[in-house]
Amino acid sequence: AYVFQSHEEDDRKVRRREKNRVAAQRSRKKQTQKADKLHEEYESLEQENTSLKREIGKLTDEMKHLSDVLKDHEKICPLLHCTMNFVTVPRPDALASCLPR
Repeated sequence: AYVFQSHEEDDRKVRRREKNRVAAQRSRKKQTQKADKLHEEYESLEQENTSLKREIGKLTDEMKHLSDVLKDHEKICPLLHCTMNFVTVPRPDALASCLPR
């Protein structure tokens, strides 16, 4: 059976459809903006991560270098080779030879 719809009901459907279309459009735009923001945040964190990894590499190299310098120094350090057990205060001349010039 054919149901007659009034002009008012048609207008209501059109308005509802238009309102729904605008809401869907707004929702899609909001989702796109959120995805864009997340992508920007991701890019920023990737850059920071790369920078921190580079810094870790530099610090690791520096630590290895300083450790090697210390090992080399320990071999010739008069303070480590003198009879510290019998001397309460290290000799000033021995200490001076260990300090950087």
